[in-house]
Amino acid sequence: MNAEDVDARLQAYRGSVPGASVLVVDHGTPRVRVACGCADLERGEPATPATNYRLASLTKQFTAAAIALLVEDGRLGFDDRVRDWLPSLPGSIAPVTLRQLLTHTAGLIDYEDLIAPGATGALRDADVLALLEREDRTYFPPGTAYRYSNGGYALLALTVERAAGTRFAAFLRRRLFEPLGMHGTVAFEAGISTVPHRAYGYSAVGGAWVRTDQDATSSVLGDGGIYSSIDDLAKWDAALYDDRLLGAGTRRSLFTPTTPTDDPAVRYAMGWRVSGGTWWHSGESIGFRNVIVRHPRRRLTVIVLTNRNDPQPYRMALAIAQSARPARTRGPGSSAAGIIAGRVPPGPGGC
Repeated sequence: MNAEDVDARLQAYRGSVPGASVLVVDHGTPRVRVACGCADLERGEPATPATNYRLASLTKQFTAAAIALLVEDGRLGFDDRVRDWLPSLPGSIAPVTLRQLLTHTAGLIDYEDLIAPGATGALRDADVLALLEREDRTYFPPGTAYRYSNGGYALLALTVERAAGTRFAAFLRRRLFEPLGMHGTVAFEAGISTVPHRAYGYSAVGGAWVRTDQDATSSVLGDGGIYSSIDDLAKWDAALYDDRLLGAGTRRSLFTPTTPTDDPAVRYAMGWRVSGGTWWHSGESIGFRNVIVRHPRRRLTVIVLTNRNDPQPYRMALAIAQSARPARTRGPGSSAAGIIAGRVPPGPGGC
């Protein structure tokens, strides 16, 4: 992998367009740490390695880690029934365990389909609970099949609140973000917290970029409400290799692929997809497309964060990882500060 290769893959993100931040970590060393394009088109603010993007479903790995921390604390267990913590849920959900929520095998009705037509208010995790309270049915008997569920992770966030006795966002800050030095990362709550160095989301409409930063589900925290940067996610990636946050047995539980998915090449663990030797997850919400791909045997991680609705960056991340040479084969001087650092030079028009 060389600077020209990565730069070529980022051409579409350069200039006065929604941007991207890319990180490649090889054996703990950032080999690529680069950003280009705009975090805020209207203000002409460029994306940087410190820009915080809405992670969307990359959030799920943090929700899973929050549950795991409480398991290590002895506050709850992976096989607890969710109704032990959220007793207002209907009888059809009585058999559902936290493990089934974590692995998308609970069969919950998609809460997005339950939102009233024309509703304009922002839903929160508690609103997801209220919607599911009225649905005494599941798609299949819990534990018998796989169906990806954002609502399950909203229920997990509420379970964290009940077990820890504090707001989910506050728990994440105190038990995950602050201990790891992820000072810019936040589970964003409008009117309570702010997002420093914030990227705003955009969609291509009629040949122009239109801000599409929030929708009715953007305030649900457990399934997608965290904002973070490649700089902070480098610290998260490092913590997944040792005991600084979670013990080895607990980490093994999070990454053990247990559930076949609708893709025969992919199994689901807890907040992570597993394909062969890679642990990964994508994050897609209105105006954002993100991915983290970890190759634990190679100690190589590629993270791509973007504030646009298209394209999905998973294939780009795989290609970057494929082109990365193992650390032991680097040429003289190539292990210094990384092959790229900072920002790709902007194209015409700024940012």
